[in-house]
Amino acid sequence: MRRREFITLLGGAAAAWPLAARAQQLAVPVIGYLDTGPPERISSALSDLRRGLNDAGFIDGRNVAVVSLPGNGRVQNMSQLARELVQLQVAVIVAVGGIASVQAAAAATSTIPIVYEGGGDPVKLGLAASLNRPGGNVTGITAALNVTVGKRLDLLLKLVPEVTTIGYLFGDRVEAEVDSLLASSHDLGRQITLLECHRPTEIENAFSTMAEQGAGAVLVGAFPAAFANRKRILALAADHRIPAIYAQSVYANEGGLMSYSSVSTLRQLAVQYVARILKGEKPGDLSVQQPTTFELIINLKTAKALGLTVPQILIATADEVIE
Repeated sequence: MRRREFITLLGGAAAAWPLAARAQQLAVPVIGYLDTGPPERISSALSDLRRGLNDAGFIDGRNVAVVSLPGNGRVQNMSQLARELVQLQVAVIVAVGGIASVQAAAAATSTIPIVYEGGGDPVKLGLAASLNRPGGNVTGITAALNVTVGKRLDLLLKLVPEVTTIGYLFGDRVEAEVDSLLASSHDLGRQITLLECHRPTEIENAFSTMAEQGAGAVLVGAFPAAFANRKRILALAADHRIPAIYAQSVYANEGGLMSYSSVSTLRQLAVQYVARILKGEKPGDLSVQQPTTFELIINLKTAKALGLTVPQILIATADEVIE
């Protein structure tokens, strides 16, 4: 099938044909893509996924097809989109961006392989029997947020050691992550203010709450509502003059003070999981991986605006310094 024919199939003809009928027209395996991120990230992620597939010999539009349905990128759409991908009889579902996407996919099917990249322990979420032998239809790369959140706290306190109360913005509550942060803060003699946010108004209120409670710094977790409203979060942090560390590098690149995040790509996901499943391996036999590489980015321009002097030892350990 030529790429132009495939695009036409998913475009103008898509509205007229039932999903099941369209699936029968595709002579190549179809990969369904679910992502809770904004459109600009989805576009970049899909390019990364396609590069990985190319590396493994699967060319989109030639011997495989990658489908991202309209409405992708909105958390409230995940369940419906997952059901539509199941109706389309895709060969694999790639779920990215947060636990909402993988949970929606898992609720929609127990037979179609699901490969995910994001936060949340799949064992604790009931998606896998173990990391080494998932056993079901879900596998992939977990962001190990319960490990990195303690490290982010430590890095932030290296910059503002005098702070005693720290806010934590999060969305989907992952108990292991929160427990890890509370344990780390207790060991360091710090108080954590937990602020659960799902809507823009809750994010605004969270910064007001931190100001009222005298929080001197904030950790911003990796969750869809934060990412979608990251420009507002960056503006609020600047307005309140509150030092912040983020769980995704895009924040530091867009003006945030610091970020510390795991480094795993959809290109890696495509090669190590999607391609192997397309070649016949079972997701239950493919171990769930945890990142081994992490990246610290420090924005010195933002530090200067906040009146902060970044210790040389922290600069020396950074993977990237933005001046």
